[in-house]
Amino acid sequence: MPVSTLTERVISRPEFIALVAALMALNSLAIDVMLPALPAIGTSLGVSSENERQFVIAAYMIGFGVAQLGFGPLSDRFGRRGPLLVGIIIYIIAAFCAVLVPNFGLLLAVRVIQGIGAAATRVVSISAVRDRFVGRDMAQVMSFAFMVFMALPVVAPTIGQAFLFVGSWHYIFVFMSVLAAVIGIWAYFRMPETLAPEYRRPLSISAITGGFKIVLTNRAALFYGLCGMFLFGGMFGYISSAQQLYVEVYGLGAYFPLAFAVTAGLMMGSNFLNARIVQHLGQRRISHTAVLLIIGFAAALVLWSHFATPPFAVFFGLLTAILFLYGFAPNNINSLSMEPLGEVAGTASSVFGFMQTVGGAVIGSFTGQHFDGTVTPVALGYLTVGILTLIGILIAEKGKLFGIGEQYKENAEPVFAE
Repeated sequence: MPVSTLTERVISRPEFIALVAALMALNSLAIDVMLPALPAIGTSLGVSSENERQFVIAAYMIGFGVAQLGFGPLSDRFGRRGPLLVGIIIYIIAAFCAVLVPNFGLLLAVRVIQGIGAAATRVVSISAVRDRFVGRDMAQVMSFAFMVFMALPVVAPTIGQAFLFVGSWHYIFVFMSVLAAVIGIWAYFRMPETLAPEYRRPLSISAITGGFKIVLTNRAALFYGLCGMFLFGGMFGYISSAQQLYVEVYGLGAYFPLAFAVTAGLMMGSNFLNARIVQHLGQRRISHTAVLLIIGFAAALVLWSHFATPPFAVFFGLLTAILFLYGFAPNNINSLSMEPLGEVAGTASSVFGFMQTVGGAVIGSFTGQHFDGTVTPVALGYLTVGILTLIGILIAEKGKLFGIGEQYKENAEPVFAE
């Protein structure tokens, strides 16, 4: 089929949202489906330290974060489709190669490469949404996409656990490779080219540095991007420690995937609710309120854990409240960071993706590596990132909360119409 036919193909809004969600889900899959397998991987490859097993996640995140800096300018120069398809191919090959690795060091190297491929899905997904939507419309589309995207963490640990029941952890990587191939075929035939030729930027040193300068000198966009990094750091700290929290602290054993699925399901629900209300209340009112509540619930968990290990009902209740609020904060904050940067959407997506992934992974890994058999490190992690996020919001908005930003309005016209 000719390329021109593919790129000019009209895609409906629901299918576009579903495809964006599926592309982003490849990243979530590479993390969440691995969680139940970490002990088996450690045993198979001779890794005795429980905290060291977390590097299977961290290595992937490093590749995923750093590579976004390259895929951003590439997508602004060559359009969205080409870099996306190249990234998916890298992801598929790396996932399959993980089946063959003989030692832990090579597994980590392959995971870095897999993350490099996944970087294209993140950059292109966010850029394509920004190409087609703006303001509250963008926040709504991102919430719907994340609602579908969050369906995978609901079932991913269960899928990983199921593979462990019938075979080894190697089957998990085969599954990732096959699913990525299916989504890649879908994207090849249905993903439109959302970046018009007249808006493409040259791939030169001056153009690339100029694009980065536009992103990094916009105060509101930059600090909202940092807020996204802080929030992701809190989430990654929880994900890194989830298996140890549920299995070692609370003894859930094989029921760990079920507990993880409940929290992911609530996040899916809050994303749906956000999509329904953001048009009426706006990104700022919703996200700012959510951040304040995250700080409050995290503080309660820190206080309780200081005196004793909270009963599972208390811990799980406060944790699910925090994660439910994550359906309202990051999506709206990410849309606010991208809002004024439509002319360099690919570069902006890559810069913020790098910040949020690498910075968030560093923050989350710090939390994970301090796991001490209690819930305190995760609770402190959420409290710290909540406070840092609030500070970032205040800087972005010149000390104001809940209002319409001075630099740009939430109902601005999109760069490209649907």
